[in-house]
Amino acid sequence: MSKLVIFNKPFQVLCQFTDDGDRKTLSDYINVKDVYPAGRLDYDSEGLMILTDDGKLQAKISDPRYKLPKTYWAQVEGIATQKDCDTLMKGVKLKDGPARAVSCKLIPEPDIWERIPPIRVRKSIPDSWIELVIDEGRNRQVRRMTAAIKLPTLRLVRAAIGEWSVENLKAGQFKLL
Repeated sequence: MSKLVIFNKPFQVLCQFTDDGDRKTLSDYINVKDVYPAGRLDYDSEGLMILTDDGKLQAKISDPRYKLPKTYWAQVEGIATQKDCDTLMKGVKLKDGPARAVSCKLIPEPDIWERIPPIRVRKSIPDSWIELVIDEGRNRQVRRMTAAIKLPTLRLVRAAIGEWSVENLKAGQFKLL
């Protein structure tokens, strides 16, 4: 029977088990042997990571051919509108080609863990939250997409991958399924 770990990766944790520097890694949080990340999550992003010892499942989760939906909550600088969401769903041009959200909607601030350290807050510039679903996972894709519509991402949380979510997991917690 294969192992499947769902992990709520905190901010500024590498999605690998070792590091030559002083940064936190998966080994600081996960004590399950012989599991490997199915896909990546940026050092400065938070939320759901899936780890497994099953190579086929790992490919199904991380390979863009399978189009597994990934749900992100992005706190952006500025007030996002439905028009912004429509633009993201129609598609934006990035340096490595066009990218589009499968879905996008405005959301209230999610009831999630506190980020340490907190994002920088500028009193003169408001922020807002959007929920984006993408079915690829290019490097820093969501951040680049929101930047393309002049709404830079301040905080990015992956809430779900397919049927798995970070629901009921605190930052740094994992669950073996």
